[in-house]
Amino acid sequence: MRSVSDQSLRDLGGRWSVLNRQKLDHVELDRLLERLERTRGAEQRRVLLRTYRLVFPHAFAEESVLWPVLRAVLPDGHELTLQVEQEHQGVNELVIRLDELDDGDPERDEVLQRLIAVLREDVRDEEDVLLPRLQEKLSPARLRALGVAWEAVRRTAPTRPHPLVARRPPGNVAAALPLTVTDRLRDLLESAVLRSSSPVEPILTESSSLLARAAHAIEHLPIMRRGEDPSTARGHTAA
Repeated sequence: MRSVSDQSLRDLGGRWSVLNRQKLDHVELDRLLERLERTRGAEQRRVLLRTYRLVFPHAFAEESVLWPVLRAVLPDGHELTLQVEQEHQGVNELVIRLDELDDGDPERDEVLQRLIAVLREDVRDEEDVLLPRLQEKLSPARLRALGVAWEAVRRTAPTRPHPLVARRPPGNVAAALPLTVTDRLRDLLESAVLRSSSPVEPILTESSSLLARAAHAIEHLPIMRRGEDPSTARGHTAA
């Protein structure tokens, strides 16, 4: 098997192949991770927000669209996708811990470096193992159809960590709409706060906090955990 990272656009099945859509996101993620390592303070927070907007919709689309197909076409699909789901859960928990730490906290840089390492490991697992295995089983036409579905889900998925939500259907499907609304509204508000020093900043910050509390309440609904593998439940995955 050849890694997706070593294949041309034609090899991958064309512009809309899910392999190419994934590779494009991975290239952008690598660029953002390099910027995270070079920046500090407010600039790093802006880069983190952009990273979250890329990583969490990407993972949600994988778990909703791609991994069910892998489990259907590969005899070891459950084990392969479970490993990546565990990495995704680890990312969720690291991001939550990172956001709890102030810029001057000595633990913050350590948590950030662990997050970057897990994200890079996740990319390698996908490009070197999971996606080539998918490529072996599916025609280019099927890969392009999956790419369209994956892109549609990615563009309308939650953009924040939600470690209590199942990484498999039906829990993640039930969570999609309400958490997408709360997350994307928070993104707009927090982007405005980062750009603003005006008197409305406290109002924007409080509005974002209200949305965060709403998302937290949604996560605790029992249906959101249906389909969860015990190894990806919050607290089980080592962060």
